[in-house]
Amino acid sequence: MKISLSVDQELCKKCYACIAECPFDLINKDKEDVPQLRKAAVKKCIRCGHCMAVCAADALDISISPLSKSPPVEKALLPAPDSVGHFLTSRRSIRSYKKKVADHSVLEEILDVSRYAPSAHNCQPVHWIMVEDPAEVRRLAGLVVDYMQSLKLFPGLVRAWDKGIDKVLRDAPHLAIAHADPASSEHPVEDCTLATAYLDLAAHSRGLGSCWAGFLVQAIHFRHQPLLDALNLPDNHKVYTALMLGYPKFSYRHIPQRDPLKVTWK
Repeated sequence: MKISLSVDQELCKKCYACIAECPFDLINKDKEDVPQLRKAAVKKCIRCGHCMAVCAADALDISISPLSKSPPVEKALLPAPDSVGHFLTSRRSIRSYKKKVADHSVLEEILDVSRYAPSAHNCQPVHWIMVEDPAEVRRLAGLVVDYMQSLKLFPGLVRAWDKGIDKVLRDAPHLAIAHADPASSEHPVEDCTLATAYLDLAAHSRGLGSCWAGFLVQAIHFRHQPLLDALNLPDNHKVYTALMLGYPKFSYRHIPQRDPLKVTWK
């Protein structure tokens, strides 16, 4: 990996936040006390961009995340704490969807947000299958039902399907499936889970509802071959999470109660 760092000495305040914030201590001072990359950066840099992003003077530029392509944080767009709390607690798992499909651009936008989810060593191993066609979502639901029938699992869901009621993917118009090569990350389960959580919340911000598709993931984990054939995953990739997506059929007017906080303070 080629990597280079440049510092505008006229702008640099020598606060050394870039040195302090590098996760692997890959920046030190040169003879003139200007930040510079250590040789180890070629092998150890995880491309997090912290050094560039933390510079208050915009004096530092790094090739793996150029300053010119890195938008500034706009504090005016950041929500207040009470807005964040209300947004998060108002999110519901949606199991009834309108027939309306989301625009391709909306699905692209929420997927783009998921790229910024944290991942172990910033490996960014997550790949997505986004099923846009509601008919294909229903076909996949049918394959999950076939898996259930073959193992005599969840007879109530199978009976519902036989009556034309989809309780597997809930007639969601869209389905996002997160997969990764286990060799590409130390923690692919957590990486895919975090990316899916980002997608979930980004969807909520755009008025889309979502629900985690556990039955589908279970059928994939038990290697139901027709389902694997339908997904056509890259070699060595595994599915870790999946999310139903669509516009909610009903609006939720209140925030339900949850169990008291379980915490041990030390």
